[in-house]
Amino acid sequence: MTRAVKNPVKRKLTRAEKKEIAAVIQAAKGDGKPRTAQQTIPYLQMYPDGICRVTEKKYSKSLVFEDINYQLAQADDKTAIFENWCDFLNYFDASVSVQLSFINQGARKEKAQAAIEIPAQDDAFNSIRREYADMLKNQLEKGNNGLEKCKYITFSIEADNLAAAKARLSRIETDVLNNFKVLGVTARPMNGQERLNVLHGIFHPEGEPFRFSWDWLVPSGLTTKDFIAPSSFRFGDGRTFRMGRKLGAVSFLEILAPELNDRMLSDILDLENGIIVNLHIRSIDQSEAIKTIKRKITDLDKMKIEEQKKAVRSGYDMDIIPSDLATFGGEAKRLLQDLQTRNERLFLVTILIMNTATNRQKLENAVFQTAAIAQKYNCALKRLDFQQEEGLMSSLPIGVNQVEIERGLTTSSTAVF
Repeated sequence: MTRAVKNPVKRKLTRAEKKEIAAVIQAAKGDGKPRTAQQTIPYLQMYPDGICRVTEKKYSKSLVFEDINYQLAQADDKTAIFENWCDFLNYFDASVSVQLSFINQGARKEKAQAAIEIPAQDDAFNSIRREYADMLKNQLEKGNNGLEKCKYITFSIEADNLAAAKARLSRIETDVLNNFKVLGVTARPMNGQERLNVLHGIFHPEGEPFRFSWDWLVPSGLTTKDFIAPSSFRFGDGRTFRMGRKLGAVSFLEILAPELNDRMLSDILDLENGIIVNLHIRSIDQSEAIKTIKRKITDLDKMKIEEQKKAVRSGYDMDIIPSDLATFGGEAKRLLQDLQTRNERLFLVTILIMNTATNRQKLENAVFQTAAIAQKYNCALKRLDFQQEEGLMSSLPIGVNQVEIERGLTTSSTAVF
């Protein structure tokens, strides 16, 4: 014979009990600020196939690509390459964010030494091989050619789940690889371990070896961030940051030049120091861009009429208006014509440059060298004051841009870089 169990008596919580429960929940949640180096790194999960889950609904993938001899090409070839690159950029619609990363890092000494070893052969040229290898070793010891230069493109999308993200990222990856093939550029997708290796290299610029295996995660209870994070981050100073034993600074490029030069990025990357350049590119929907520019033109025309009325009341010639109004009005109309009649789109671009060094003096020298090149092309390099953490995290090739300093550029102006 079974015995019936009475339902437990429900009672209302007192105000003190409710406050106590709320306090415990809040303490468990924390204030949302990162407390460890791992929490500072702004992604949720890296998958073995190379997809990175950046936020709850944002996913990214990366490709590594090689250089082509653009600067050495003939004028006709340069024009063809430039037009193909413009078409490449126009492929990305407003739902896809693009990040171009150019990373110059000191190569690991063991890796560099292994690369210059020339094995002996059964012929009469071993003495030449030894002489050539000794010359390369001598250059390596002097510090020449100690930089490893890599280029990555990262594209990110919004998706409800991993399956939907994987399908769309796969289609974008195929299209991007085909576009690179048209340009004559060698490119390949990166898997999760390769992407982690790149992040580890940024966080450990002194060249510590990267040791990681997916089989280690479950038994150890660690995450991928534990294998790439530096010993510490310090963002106490508003103009610099410390990452492990290295000091760094992130600046943004303020574009002042009326016309951009295709040599600027190349000259910056030719500097013989550790430097990382990132271009965050976000396309604006074409119809929205045209509507926005038309609204701006209307606003400028309204201001022009107000100035003309003021001039008539004051007894001046109504054709005399402030030069800024005339300049901005002309520029806006030319931009509208480019978007409507030429193969141009509008992009919001953020250009970030990160320098690292072993001490403050070397860092300031490196930043000064970079600023001098920007100045040469009529641009300005501005330090991110009290935004060094956001700048560093936006310099990682994972598709995150936490710096809200954007410049509107047309397709051709963006492609110049």
